[in-house]
Amino acid sequence: MAGNQAIVIKKVKKGGGHGHHGGAWKVAYADFVTAMMAFFLLMWLINTTTPEQKRGIADYFAPASVSASTSGSGGILAGTELATDGVRSKGASTIVERTTPETQRPTQADSDGQDEGDTGAEPTRDSLEKAKALREEAALKKAEITLRQAIENLPDIAELSKHILIDQTPEGLRVQLVDQEGRSMFETGSAQPNARAQRLIAAVGEIIAPLTNRVSISGHTDASTTARGGYGNWELSSDRANATRRLLQATGLSEQRIHQVAGKADSEPLFVDDPTLPGNRRISIVLLREAPPLPEDHEL
Repeated sequence: MAGNQAIVIKKVKKGGGHGHHGGAWKVAYADFVTAMMAFFLLMWLINTTTPEQKRGIADYFAPASVSASTSGSGGILAGTELATDGVRSKGASTIVERTTPETQRPTQADSDGQDEGDTGAEPTRDSLEKAKALREEAALKKAEITLRQAIENLPDIAELSKHILIDQTPEGLRVQLVDQEGRSMFETGSAQPNARAQRLIAAVGEIIAPLTNRVSISGHTDASTTARGGYGNWELSSDRANATRRLLQATGLSEQRIHQVAGKADSEPLFVDDPTLPGNRRISIVLLREAPPLPEDHEL
């Protein structure tokens, strides 16, 4: 019966496709991207680092706990073993010096700054004069520091520090023993220093005696008139300078180093505004900058 025929629906499944692979490809792709990122990061680091940094990185990754020996194939890929002088050994490790490129060790002549045949240029007269001036300046500065320290360290001298003036002049190091109000170095009209002045002069002499500089000594008075029977400030200042010279020689100062002993009366007052002040009465001892003449047979 044609009208009652059953209707059949046929579903056709198209073939030719591949099976489902799941999510494994995502993992592989992620590994690939990570490797590429690491690669480009490495290339960037190589381009931005300096040669010193590269050597430091190479040294960091170099094996430090294994001492290379000659065993194995001896090539680039040769193996390593614990040698007898490695860090695992009982003795000290041997230091292997590697230089690239190979450098030449300096010779004795190179270390001295000249070859065997090079004896160096002869020093000029100007260089000798400058060197001598520097030595003299250093000696004077040392003498000044030593003298100031001696005044501070000696109890019987420290209280007399107001009587001492120390300064550098164009002539040299000048030490002045100055009278204070009510405390004189010499009695009025006398050429002999009192006990206070003798102690100060002896302290100065002990310090300058070991030096080589020539010494100039001068006596000064104030402008007060002390003339008695033709004996005035010129004679008094000269006698005081000579008395100081004798005390300095008694402490060890050589007579050959005495360059000048002079009496200047009141011609060079310390206080120009008032030449009658007690501070104008003083003894001046100068260590001259110029060195004493050298003997003819002396060699520099």
